[in-house]
Amino acid sequence: MTSRRWIVAAAALLAAPVLAGCSAGFGANTNKPYAPNEAGVLIEQGKYGSPRGVQIPQAFILGPDSGAQLAWRGSAPIYLNIINTTGTPDTLTAVSAGSLGTVKVATPIQLPPNQLVNTGKPTPQLILESLAKSLRGGETVRLDLTFANAGVVSMNVPVVTRSREFKDYPAAPGATAAPTPTPTPSATASEGEH
Repeated sequence: MTSRRWIVAAAALLAAPVLAGCSAGFGANTNKPYAPNEAGVLIEQGKYGSPRGVQIPQAFILGPDSGAQLAWRGSAPIYLNIINTTGTPDTLTAVSAGSLGTVKVATPIQLPPNQLVNTGKPTPQLILESLAKSLRGGETVRLDLTFANAGVVSMNVPVVTRSREFKDYPAAPGATAAPTPTPTPSATASEGEH
């Protein structure tokens, strides 16, 4: 290979990563917050977390096992991971799910500054009760979270089925089991055919 070809090959090899990076631009998927699973993440005004100092890196309502459903008038636990980034303590005092049902808050949830608080461990502290419709998983529920200092923060929270990374969570009370598959007869060759 001639020296001129070596120079062209080296220039192309060195320019490829630079050109690839330029084509992604500032709107690239790698520049945006994302959830590593189907649980919701609080993104407000295009940024991760609330401008009022509340970050929720994970939020979901635990639904039934795959193929089952949570019955009408049943209940489902709500799991939130919350970080208070204001530097002063805050408290989650109430949660509303609109017309879907009422949310029972066991006790006001204390949010110390810069500390991750999980509302579901060791036991769920937020329960969506008196469901206005049955849930199968895959739905989205709008929750309005009321904080003592940060005010009301709203987010759309998915209902996830109790499978894959959520399979070890305790079953939601009142969930109906998935129907058991029944075998279907298969067509068999008649005795006269060979």
